[in-house]
Amino acid sequence: MTDTPTIVHIVDDDDAIRQSIGFLLRKAGHVVKTYASGTEFLRTVDRETQGCILLDVRMPGIDGLEVQSRLSSQGIGLPVIMLTGHGDVTLAVQAIKAGALEFLEKPFERAALLAAIDEAFRHAARTARDHVAAAEAVVRLAALTPRERDVLDGMVLGRPNKLIAFDLGIATRTVEVHRANLMDKVDARSLSDVLRIAFAAGLGAKG
Repeated sequence: MTDTPTIVHIVDDDDAIRQSIGFLLRKAGHVVKTYASGTEFLRTVDRETQGCILLDVRMPGIDGLEVQSRLSSQGIGLPVIMLTGHGDVTLAVQAIKAGALEFLEKPFERAALLAAIDEAFRHAARTARDHVAAAEAVVRLAALTPRERDVLDGMVLGRPNKLIAFDLGIATRTVEVHRANLMDKVDARSLSDVLRIAFAAGLGAKG
């Protein structure tokens, strides 16, 4: 848990479910917002929305899978815990494949619900840290010259200096100079530091 409010959005067309889960989560210290339909929730959510989502898979109109799909298409990455009824395991599997963190089959135990929500907020915190690291890495790499980026690309591929030099048609000593300069610019003390920064910025993701 963090010091910031942990907001849980309950999206379920069953009044009793919304009330009972809402009561439980408020007692556990969460801020709770409830929605009687997927349509109602989608009208209010945007990229600035904080928290996690308890999302019923079967609802009239827009069901949970469709809500999940629309959130993804809008770039809204709130962690989703899917709520399923008995016999909805196939739908739950679809939800997990589409990015839901967990699914809970009704009726679920209090401990299971609270554990799933705790994990959702831990996941959100990790994701936020990753985004910050990625943004910082991109800024650092922007200071490199085109040739330094070429050398860095070779480092990311695991190539030794001699092979990078051969690929670029330059002297090994020149590669060493570029390598030292780029490490200084990105404030890296070791090859591991360089690789962490490069991977955070998305280098090497293509293959």
